[in-house]
Amino acid sequence: MVDGSSPQGKASGSLVTLANIVTFGRLCAVPLAFWLVVDHRIDLAFLLFVAAGLSDALDGWLARRYGGNAVGALMDPVADKALLVTMYITLAAVDVLPDWLAILVVFRDLLIVGGIVVLAVLGHAVAIRPLFVSKLNTVMQILLVAATLLQSGFGLGLPGLTEVLIWCAAGTTLASGGAYVWNTAKGE
Repeated sequence: MVDGSSPQGKASGSLVTLANIVTFGRLCAVPLAFWLVVDHRIDLAFLLFVAAGLSDALDGWLARRYGGNAVGALMDPVADKALLVTMYITLAAVDVLPDWLAILVVFRDLLIVGGIVVLAVLGHAVAIRPLFVSKLNTVMQILLVAATLLQSGFGLGLPGLTEVLIWCAAGTTLASGGAYVWNTAKGE
């Protein structure tokens, strides 16, 4: 394409790409997910959570296929974190997940983001490299939310699953937060 446009029909430097639209849609789903849980429509919240996961895969594929941009690279993890943190807070507020776990999940994210902001303000270079334990933590947190929404929303009885996932999510959240603090303190 000689005019510099991508197969999406927009200039490659454009803020409006199909991948960014999908990501923005996922971000806009956050208040809807919150409302569905608070309104005790956990079955629909589960379906929305699954759709958000599929949209995350779709926007990633679109960005790789047609080229991503800095806006999408920033907006994607914000949308993911906003949905996950909102689900933990909301599910704890309606007594489906323990309060202490929601506090732990939120504190870990605030610790990491706060640390990055403080280091940047102090003039230190901040390189964010996802750690294996952090990726494992994300998987455990997603599995717990999905299983909790599925069981609560559809009345499925899978004895012990939620409890095991709660402890796995808590353990990996602690390990991930600790690893980031440790690596930062060591200067890595």
